[in-house]
Amino acid sequence: MSILIKNASTIVTFNDCDEIIQNGDLLIEGKEIVAVGRDLSLTSEQTQIIDARGMVVLPGLVNTHHHLYQTLFRGLPEVQGMPLFSWLINLYEFWRHITPDAVYYGAMVGFSELLRTGCTLTTDHHYVFPKGQATDLIDNQITAAQEIGIRFHATRGSMSLGKSDGGLPPDEVVQDAKTILRDSQRLIERYHDPSPYAMTRLALAPCSPFSVSLDLMRQSQILAREKGVMLHTHLAETIDEETFCLERYGRRPVELMEDVGWIGPDVWFAHAIHLSGREIALLAQSGSGVAHCPSSNMKLGSGICPTTDLVKAGAKLGIAVDGSASNDGSNMWEEVRRAYLLNHLRYKEQGFSAYETLKCATRGGADVLGRSDTGRLEAGKAADIILMDLKDVAYAGCHDPLVSIVCCGNHSLVDTTIVNGKVVVRKGQLITQDTEEIRKKAHQVASEIVQKERGLKGLAEN
Repeated sequence: MSILIKNASTIVTFNDCDEIIQNGDLLIEGKEIVAVGRDLSLTSEQTQIIDARGMVVLPGLVNTHHHLYQTLFRGLPEVQGMPLFSWLINLYEFWRHITPDAVYYGAMVGFSELLRTGCTLTTDHHYVFPKGQATDLIDNQITAAQEIGIRFHATRGSMSLGKSDGGLPPDEVVQDAKTILRDSQRLIERYHDPSPYAMTRLALAPCSPFSVSLDLMRQSQILAREKGVMLHTHLAETIDEETFCLERYGRRPVELMEDVGWIGPDVWFAHAIHLSGREIALLAQSGSGVAHCPSSNMKLGSGICPTTDLVKAGAKLGIAVDGSASNDGSNMWEEVRRAYLLNHLRYKEQGFSAYETLKCATRGGADVLGRSDTGRLEAGKAADIILMDLKDVAYAGCHDPLVSIVCCGNHSLVDTTIVNGKVVVRKGQLITQDTEEIRKKAHQVASEIVQKERGLKGLAEN
């Protein structure tokens, strides 16, 4: 199947030359971009033509951190306004009831939102495995990704340090290291595809310094490097985390990562807010990546990621929606806008341009996930592409198309999303799945879980 995108007002390539093409075309053959330029011709009579007049063409956005199951726990009044530790302690009580269906439909909801807002490659960090439930929850996410048509970098998350051992989570949602490592190896061997244009990859992702043992961190990195997969965890998100690490281990969070071998180009961290100058330099020099989660960091009052300092130091920086319960949406355009605004709040006139922000959300995110085959628009890269239609009154009077799509607009839905050479969103609507059916089933599953926990809490109080 060939697709020819014709007459685009602006094509932003994010290639090595930072090339921007006006009134350009882009040709796709199968899953690959084969040409970007002007006056490109049809390759066959079966070529689908997309008229892109008045549109901006970009690489698909890359979401570098998420908790898809949390899409079923949005807007809970029990946790609104809480900082991270209190927020987690209260939500664990709901999450201990999650089921395979909850994981599947939570993923479907999140994937639907991501695709409609221009995300073509997403990761996820699933670390809750309640006792008594099936352990093949990551399999359910991968099935959902395959059915809906999104490029997916799943992670096998884990929690092994329960409350009885001095950790934050309740014992009923943690697992022992042997179980975690055995399932991690199973998932890698079954699903991880290291080839270019891979639709499914795996990483190992112990949750955080306050919910896993250091021994599990060490064993996870040994297994990951034996199998050639990446590593991911939360890091330096809050002062509470820093205090926990100092009191328990006598080390700052980044220092702990050094101790257990968790530094390098095969590692990326979520948040990375509370960093010293030495730690920023270390992340950059080691090739470690950072997933910046602006909405979550604002809602939980965690702080502002030192984004400009990281990029100036040479660190890899991507943008992420984080779990929907901590931002209430899987909306990549909102994260792009908020990343831009938060950066200017912190750095003022030294802040990122619209172009630099979008580069973090596309090529930057792909680099964080070790994907040099996507995040750019050039021949030989994956056909992961989005089209933004600027023919709307919300963009009138703006004289820069990139400023328009970062700062203007009344909604975040893209016109078209193409993943691996296949159109999956057209005119803002998902065409691979019925979103109304997803909504109904997901909300039913979510309501049953929330009602169950509220009922148990009511019994305990009486």
